[in-house]
Amino acid sequence: MSVFEYIALDEKGNQVKGFIDASGVAAARQQLRDENVYPVEINPSQSKKESAASAALKINVWERVSTGQVAVFTRQLSTLLGAGLPLVPSLSILMQQEKNPLLKKTLAQIRERVNEGKSLTDSMAEFPRIFPPLYLNMVRAGEASGAINLVLERLADFSENQQELMSKIRSALAYPIIMFFIGSMVIFLLMTFVVPKITEIFTDMNQTLPLITTILITVSHFLKSFWWMILLLLAAAVIAFRYFTAGTDAGRRVWDSAKLKIPVWGPINRKIAIARFCRTLATLLQSGVPLLAAMEIVRKIVNNVHIGDAIHQAAKDLEEGKGLSGPLTATGLFPPLVTEMIAVGEQSGSLEAMLNRIAVAYENESQANIMVMTSLLEPLMILFMGLVVGFIVVSILLPIFEMNQLVR
Repeated sequence: MSVFEYIALDEKGNQVKGFIDASGVAAARQQLRDENVYPVEINPSQSKKESAASAALKINVWERVSTGQVAVFTRQLSTLLGAGLPLVPSLSILMQQEKNPLLKKTLAQIRERVNEGKSLTDSMAEFPRIFPPLYLNMVRAGEASGAINLVLERLADFSENQQELMSKIRSALAYPIIMFFIGSMVIFLLMTFVVPKITEIFTDMNQTLPLITTILITVSHFLKSFWWMILLLLAAAVIAFRYFTAGTDAGRRVWDSAKLKIPVWGPINRKIAIARFCRTLATLLQSGVPLLAAMEIVRKIVNNVHIGDAIHQAAKDLEEGKGLSGPLTATGLFPPLVTEMIAVGEQSGSLEAMLNRIAVAYENESQANIMVMTSLLEPLMILFMGLVVGFIVVSILLPIFEMNQLVR
């Protein structure tokens, strides 16, 4: 049986798309007609001769599968497998109810490969855009241990927890960011539309203006005449910054170092990275992934080169028979509280539970710190915009007062 992707018309003439299992194109066409659906186009979901790379090139760049959708799929697959359903029927059920076209197509191709005798891990590994190495290693450990449904449930919990953390951070930062853009737009409109009309009165009088008013008029003229240049410079700066920090190893190291040392945000960023390290490592160990393999996976997802290097060095020391807490302490990037709790977990044989406790503590701390930071940002931004507006008002009123004194 193969999977075919079809475009057809129903009895009302509406176009429908989907997937169907059949032994061939003719059988698929007949099966659709039996269901009162009239096929217009039927194609194999993916040709046997196609390589995974060539199949990946055919994916629409606008199509994507979010982390949330993968988490929901994982939770549902865990439930179905836990209820005793075989893997292939479980994938069929999830494929039929899936709304995302890319994920639906992916599930159809995974089901076909599993039907051919491949493991679930190997089938998912052909879609790295959707299933990252962390996901694949946990599924592989679940298949090896025979507890795939429990591992998938743990993986869904992990994904949902990470999503919840990032959602809280984005929510906390949303209001200051929106406020900054709206305030900037209001000030820009004042400087380019309102101020020039008012200051025309002063320029026509050929009167010596106060320095503050001259500065205002100069800035206003510059913004009105060269706003496009400012936008181009900002765009060029963003592109150059992204290339420097993401496209070069030296640039990324400089930026990652700065992210750990920036006042206020540096400690928060460090806590988020440590929480992610502990949560991910605990989840991998609970799922049966060996410690050294888990350390290598975690190193790639902490999103900081220096912390990743510290984890890699700790993994090397582990290979030599050392414990985990000592090498992490030697890096200087992990606080004593973290390393001491890890040491206690190693000695008591409850490393996974201790890592989860550290993750919870640091997630809560980082959220609390972000809330404090955003609560301080709001009055500071209001004060800054008030000073700018005050500067504009004083610059306009000062020459008016001087003219009144001259009249008297």
